[in-house]
Amino acid sequence: MKNGHHNFRELNIWKNAMSIVKTVYIICKDVPKDEKFGLISQIQRCSISIPSNIAEGSGRSTQKDFINFLNISLSSSYELETQLILLNDLYKIKTNMIIKDVNELQRMIIGFKRSLFSNT
Repeated sequence: MKNGHHNFRELNIWKNAMSIVKTVYIICKDVPKDEKFGLISQIQRCSISIPSNIAEGSGRSTQKDFINFLNISLSSSYELETQLILLNDLYKIKTNMIIKDVNELQRMIIGFKRSLFSNT
């Protein structure tokens, strides 16, 4: 960390979250088009929220502020997990692998938050 900021591009949680966004967009191509303004829009916005909040928080001047944005990111990941379960239940779209990736990211974010707490 330099000048109280993290370079989000170097954070594994951000890299993994970006990978999840890309996978979500690929999966959404298999969702029926009548969901374009419903579940597709919601799941894409939700997935984008995860790395976006990590990036925004990394630029904050205090660890406490960063942790708040990590909490938002983590909450979005739980929302995304719910939506991925729905995709599987409603449209039989296989989401098991990406859900595992989301679960791993959740563990990573929680671990990263712990490391920030220990540095405050």
